[in-house]
Amino acid sequence: MKIVVLAGGTSSERDVSIVTGTDVCKALREKKHQAVLVDVFCGIESVDWENPFPEEYDVDAASEYMKSFGSQMEELKASRRAFWGPNVLELCRLADIVFLGLHGANGEDGRVQAAFDLMGIKYTGAGHLGSAMAMDKGITKQLFLMNGIPTPRGLVMTKDKAIRDLQMIMMEFPVVVKTCCGGSSIGVYIVNNQREYEEALDRAFSYEKKVIVEECIRGTEYTAAVVDGEAYPVVEIVPLQGFYDYENKYKAGAVKEICPAPISGELTARIQDFARRSYQALCLDGYARMDFIVTEDEEVFCLEANTLPGMTPTSLIPQEAAAIGMDYPTLCEKLIEVSMKKYEE
Repeated sequence: MKIVVLAGGTSSERDVSIVTGTDVCKALREKKHQAVLVDVFCGIESVDWENPFPEEYDVDAASEYMKSFGSQMEELKASRRAFWGPNVLELCRLADIVFLGLHGANGEDGRVQAAFDLMGIKYTGAGHLGSAMAMDKGITKQLFLMNGIPTPRGLVMTKDKAIRDLQMIMMEFPVVVKTCCGGSSIGVYIVNNQREYEEALDRAFSYEKKVIVEECIRGTEYTAAVVDGEAYPVVEIVPLQGFYDYENKYKAGAVKEICPAPISGELTARIQDFARRSYQALCLDGYARMDFIVTEDEEVFCLEANTLPGMTPTSLIPQEAAAIGMDYPTLCEKLIEVSMKKYEE
């Protein structure tokens, strides 16, 4: 297949996205697909339009080109009105499918998906509606509650109507303050007193106009992917220090990830059931990954859904796939296969 692996972008998760895109492109090349790596925002200055998907291709060179814009990103974002980089849409129109390796805003939030839907461009992962709802943790929480999916009690606040007295909303410390639409745990704070709470609100509002304040559930973190409606093995996540924040997620050796999780079959089945139900409640298709926290007495709480989760060979979904005997390149092909189903109707 002729495939554009779309990565990079403008979100706070740009660097992670480049790693995902690079690894996915190499894996698809290993499977003999004519995959090319493209930065959705920075694009490609020149393309051989007679052979835009060449048999021989240097993925690492394309990756380094994307990284070269790192120091210029803020300037580029300030000076550009258009989101799409040079030649991006033209290449995507020529591809059999676009593998979305984007993370965070302007990639995981349904905007790219909606544009592609209007242009008739096929892509991997959830559609624009499910992507948008899953990206907004406030909407996610409402849909979880409407569908009987346990989730921590919380409240969405805007900067002009932030409630700084927790007693007014019948909550007490510790609480979690987090951005509504952030990813990779950027803008997430666990706070234990009023001073920390005030600082966390200010920091979270520096990222976005809406934040969530929710009760802090103490327990062990787990995650489970759903691929084409099927729940994959559960992963137990054990940060060696603190919680599963941005630094721990991407710092080598900072987190112990165990797959399959060393838990009972009954608890595994419950987490997988909630993962499937969350996937359905958010109108997702293709694939997604749901995050959970489980208390000492095995009460399960669903935290959020990730519609374009990390896809390096050591990321969580590849670990789950490995547990059922599926190697990384085969998983990448599998995600294309299941994503194509929405175009068969």
